[in-house]
Amino acid sequence: MMTKIHLITTINAPVAIVFDLARNLNIHQQSVAKTNENIVGGRRSGLIEYNEIVTWRGKHFGLYLRHTSRITAMKIPKFFVDEMEKGLFKSFRHEHFFEEKEGLAVMTDILQYEVPYGFIGRFFDRLLLSKHLRQLLLERNEMLKELSENEQ
Repeated sequence: MMTKIHLITTINAPVAIVFDLARNLNIHQQSVAKTNENIVGGRRSGLIEYNEIVTWRGKHFGLYLRHTSRITAMKIPKFFVDEMEKGLFKSFRHEHFFEEKEGLAVMTDILQYEVPYGFIGRFFDRLLLSKHLRQLLLERNEMLKELSENEQ
């Protein structure tokens, strides 16, 4: 069963600035500092581009885990998609959309994933995982908002 997290963040900044900050690996690493996430493979810093891979290693639920994603779609500055190539999920796809409305940037995250391990995995997802991932996205988006609005 697929879990879907849908977030909309409105930012008082140009879409191009928000788009570039959202795909900046250094910024992402700062936003997940509490999980000790570091890049251990693929693109190491700067703006990730179409078809590039990045491997993260971070501590979640007391365990160090690795997650490798590839940018599978990108249209600057409208959207990009990262999808898991290696990791613990059965599937993991994060779509990032950017549009301008009334002079504001509207950033939409659609994260869809599927957990392994049958009933136990689904129970863990409902109990902890979906809340954990939502919180990580909210914290990341708050940092992007602050940085984007101060960038001007």
